[in-house]
Amino acid sequence: MYYSDEIIEEVRSRNDLIDVISGYVTLKRGNGNDYSACCPFHHEKTPSFHANRDKQLFNCFGCHAGGNVFTFVMEYENFSFPEAVEFLAERAGIELPKSEYSDGDRARDNYKAMLKDMNKTAANYFYYLLKTDRGKVAREYLENRGLTQETITKFAMGYADIYENDLYNYLKSKGYTDNQMKDSGLVDIYEGRGGRDKFWNRVMVPILDINGKVIGFGGRVLGNAEGIPKYINTKETAVFDKSRNLFAMNVARRSKRRGIIICEGYMDVISMHQAGFDNAVASLGTAFTVGQANLIKRYSDEVYLAYDSDGAGTNATLKVIAMLRDVGLTTRVIDMKPYKDPDEFIKNLGADAYQERIDNAVTGIQFEVATVSLKYKLSDPEDKIRFTNDVAKRLSAIEDPVSRHSYIDAIASSYGLDKDSFKATVSKYGALGLAEREVVPEINSLEHSIAKAEKSDNKNKPQKLLLTWMVNEPVLFDKLDGIVTINDFIDENHRQVAEKLFEQYKTKGQVDPASIINVSDDLEKQHIIAEILQTELPFEMSDGEKNQAINDVVKKVKQERIEYELNKCATDPKKLQQLIVEKVSLNKLNISL
Repeated sequence: MYYSDEIIEEVRSRNDLIDVISGYVTLKRGNGNDYSACCPFHHEKTPSFHANRDKQLFNCFGCHAGGNVFTFVMEYENFSFPEAVEFLAERAGIELPKSEYSDGDRARDNYKAMLKDMNKTAANYFYYLLKTDRGKVAREYLENRGLTQETITKFAMGYADIYENDLYNYLKSKGYTDNQMKDSGLVDIYEGRGGRDKFWNRVMVPILDINGKVIGFGGRVLGNAEGIPKYINTKETAVFDKSRNLFAMNVARRSKRRGIIICEGYMDVISMHQAGFDNAVASLGTAFTVGQANLIKRYSDEVYLAYDSDGAGTNATLKVIAMLRDVGLTTRVIDMKPYKDPDEFIKNLGADAYQERIDNAVTGIQFEVATVSLKYKLSDPEDKIRFTNDVAKRLSAIEDPVSRHSYIDAIASSYGLDKDSFKATVSKYGALGLAEREVVPEINSLEHSIAKAEKSDNKNKPQKLLLTWMVNEPVLFDKLDGIVTINDFIDENHRQVAEKLFEQYKTKGQVDPASIINVSDDLEKQHIIAEILQTELPFEMSDGEKNQAINDVVKKVKQERIEYELNKCATDPKKLQQLIVEKVSLNKLNISL
């Protein structure tokens, strides 16, 4: 659905950013209208999350999240933009015009809402059946698994009866059509035969999205059912995308525990939550995906892997480590031996012992090296050389020199390698990798974009500082009229921000930073804009120091633009002369606030 710019601006202006954020995290007031907190989007001990009441912007200098009140709600609640508008409109008591819906938007959203309602209806029915005499066998199974009534209720677990059309008949009685039931993934429809339930004779576990809405189910078969899969999930539907959801993520994202623990199955997750590890999640019957990795990254920067300790689990762990590394997440692997999975481990040794395993979890790199070492006979000189080269290639990919040297020392010590020789081998592969990277196209990913932004931060800092200063002291728009133009901002992102700010000041005589974040921009773009406008300024300065500082910043911005243009017009003598004169004139620049 779509809303006009006027409606969007009214909703934004009537939802104070600080008040909204305070409903989720505790903010501490600093200087003026600046507030800080530990970031709600990643785990940290020292606050790097800042919000400003005047600018109505927030920014985290740790994970780079940032934007206005819409961005915050979209990030925290995992809302789409229209959902964030509706949420904040309701909070402010604003009635949104129905006419803003197109017929297609309304039909699509209503159909998705119907599917979620049907899933909720089915979940309530399965939960009811579990409590009846018909659900006795399912209750006994859950009790034998050691699950408490509190846990069963918390996860709204239920029972699908032995009759293959039981749910079909129940949903039919509630007014749902055959086509609707088919689209929900709960029922298969056969011509001339009616409906056949997808789930029957199974313990049922509702799967909720990040906002706590039922979008699908997982079912575990009861008894000896040869030829039937032990576990099945709802097929993909308009509301259930397995690649972008995680079981129990709606609970784990609010956990106070460190990091996110990924397990293989939802029964492991349920067992772990019962033991107090409410930061556990699981993928949904398919291999772990990049979409799921990015979902985790919104809420944590560290992941613990608790996959089965058998060969298949080890292979899956290695694949997930690589995937999580690609999106910028650090990983640790929990050793559950001699048990296969978290459920078995906790049942036999208890939660305290499991916490010890978490505390002693090895890093993803250590796990990879340990796994690689099993392929070689390290007592054999030739095999040891091959092992050394194999590991050196892996370590050479670590960009941070402190981390790389730390791993070199630890691995050399653990595997009896000569530290100096091993370090030289790692450096050799690092040089080869660098040469390859110079000719291979760059990968367009969020992690790469952030890394690139960090590397170019010093280059763009004067532009960023000038824009922030102009927002903080709008008098600069008049002072710099005819001196600084939009074209002086050579970085594309900074130029776009400058263009919007200049236009605001020209038409309204003031600036409103939060409103310049275009609602059509993706979250990454919103983060970049927020960071540009939230650069910290050295407020403790005398008037003379402040004047000197603003002159220095303006000169640097204009010098960078002049140098940029000089490099572009080396064959144009007239343009060259003009730029040289402009560069010399900067020495006479004198701006007073």
